[in-house]
Amino acid sequence: SNDSGCSVSTRILSDSAFQEKLRQQHEESMHRELEALLNTANKTEAEISRKDFDGFKKLFHRFLQVKGPSVEWPKINRPPEDSIQPYDKIRAKGLPDNIAASLNKLAVVKLNGGLGTSMGCKGPKSLISVRNENTFLDLTVQQIEHLNKAFHADVPLVLMNSFNTDEDTKKILQKYKHHQVNIHTFNQSRYPRINKESLLPIAKNMGMSGENADAWYPPGHGDVYASFSNSGLLDKLIAEGKEYIFVSNIDNLGATVDLFILHHLMSQPADRRCEFIMEVTDKTRADVKGGTLIQYEDHLRLLEIAQVPKAHVDEFKSVTKFKIFNTNNLWISLPAMKRLQEKNAMDLEIIVNPKTLDGGLNVIQLETAVGAAIKSFNNAMGVNVPRSRFLPVKTSSDLLLVMSNLYSLDAGSLTMSKKREFPTTPHVKLGSSFTKVQEFLARFESIPDMLELDHLTVSGDVTFGKNVSLKGTVIIIANHGDRIDIPAGAMLENKIVSGNLRILDH
Repeated sequence: SNDSGCSVSTRILSDSAFQEKLRQQHEESMHRELEALLNTANKTEAEISRKDFDGFKKLFHRFLQVKGPSVEWPKINRPPEDSIQPYDKIRAKGLPDNIAASLNKLAVVKLNGGLGTSMGCKGPKSLISVRNENTFLDLTVQQIEHLNKAFHADVPLVLMNSFNTDEDTKKILQKYKHHQVNIHTFNQSRYPRINKESLLPIAKNMGMSGENADAWYPPGHGDVYASFSNSGLLDKLIAEGKEYIFVSNIDNLGATVDLFILHHLMSQPADRRCEFIMEVTDKTRADVKGGTLIQYEDHLRLLEIAQVPKAHVDEFKSVTKFKIFNTNNLWISLPAMKRLQEKNAMDLEIIVNPKTLDGGLNVIQLETAVGAAIKSFNNAMGVNVPRSRFLPVKTSSDLLLVMSNLYSLDAGSLTMSKKREFPTTPHVKLGSSFTKVQEFLARFESIPDMLELDHLTVSGDVTFGKNVSLKGTVIIIANHGDRIDIPAGAMLENKIVSGNLRILDH
C-alpha cells in the first residue's frame, strides 16, 4: 500500500508539473505573438504599445496562475466600525481655513473611456446632451470652472480617454480654450482580445480598422494607475504640488468635488495620512450588483460580484448583509500611487470578461477595477455619502430623471429640487422603444412634471404631449400593435393606462 501512496503523490506532482509546463507554453506563445504584432507598428506606436503590452503580460501571467474565485468566503468579515465613516461626521469637521490652498493640491480625474453605444449614440458617452443642451463634459467643465473662480484656485481636469474616445474628445476640447480650467488628457492602455480556445491574440497586426477593429479593448478603469504613470502626468502633477486626485465616472452627475472630504484628507497628521477614500452609499434593491467593502486578511477590500463564488451570489446581493456599495468616487494620494507603481505593488484582482464577437468568435478580455487597489494603500477608508453623490446616467430611464424638474442645475451641478417633498428618486422603467436617445427624445414633446412621482413604468409605443404631469405610481402599457398618446396638459396620478389611445388633431 505504501507503493500506491507513493505513486499517487508522484502523479499529483507530475500533474502540477504538467500544468506548470502548459502555463509556460501559453505564456511563451503569447509573448511571441505580441512581439510579432509590435513588428507591424511604426516606431512611435511600438514604444507606446510596448508599455501597454508590459502591463498586459503581467495580467496574462496572473490570469494563467489564478485558480477559482479570488476570495475564500469564510474569510470575509464586516469592516470595522471606524473604517467606514458616516459623511455627517466628516462634514462636522467643517471647511478648511484656506479653501484655495486645499483645492490647489487637488486634480480631478474623469474616466472618459466609454462609448454611448448602450444608449444608441455614436462616439464618446461624455458628449451626449443631458441637460439644456449641456453634455456630461460641459457640466464637468462648468463645475470645475466655478470652483476655480469662486475660490481663486487652480484645479486641473484630467480626462482618461480610451482609443475609442480620444480623437472625438480632443476635437471638442477646443471649445473650452477660454474657460478657467486647465485640461489634460491621457490614454488608457490598448490590450489585445484573446481567443478563448487558443489563448492567443486575435489581432493580425497593430491596426485598428477592418478585420482588426474588434481585436483591441481598453482594459477597465483599474488601468488608470499604470497609464496615468506611463503618460508622465503623474510626475507632472506631483511636481506642480498636487497631492490628491478625485476620480469618478464621467457619467455620474453626482460626483462633484466635495470640500468636506477634501478637508478631512488635508487636515490629518502626515504620519497618519489617509491615502485612499472610497465613497460608498446605502444599497437599494436597484444596486444589488454593486461592489461592496469587506474586511479581508486585515485589509479593507473591494468585493465585486464577479469574485463571488456562485453559491454565495444571493448572499452578496442581500441588502441586509452588505448594506453599502461602491459609487466609484475615489480620492487617491498621488505620492502613494507613485510609490506603489514603482514597487509594482498594486495587486488588482483580474476580472475575466467573456465576449462573443459579431462572427460568433468567443474571446476574453482581462480587466481590472480602479477601486480594487484600496487594499494596497495605507489608512484607506470608506465614507458613507448621501445618495445624491451617486447619480449615474446609464440608460434613457436615468436620462429622463436628470432632464426633469426633479433636479435644478447650478454651475454645472445638479441638485434635487427643494420642491420635492421626499429625497428619494422615483423608480423609472422605460421600455425598449425608449432605449436609444434619439427615439427617446422623439417620444416627449416636453419632459413631464415629475416632482410628485414615485414610480413610472412605460412599455410599448407611447408618446407624451407637452406639459404632462405624473404623480404617485403611473403605469402605461401599449400592447403590441397598439399606440398610446398621452395628451398635452394631462395629469396622471396613480393611474394604469393600457390599450389604444390616439389623440387626433381636429
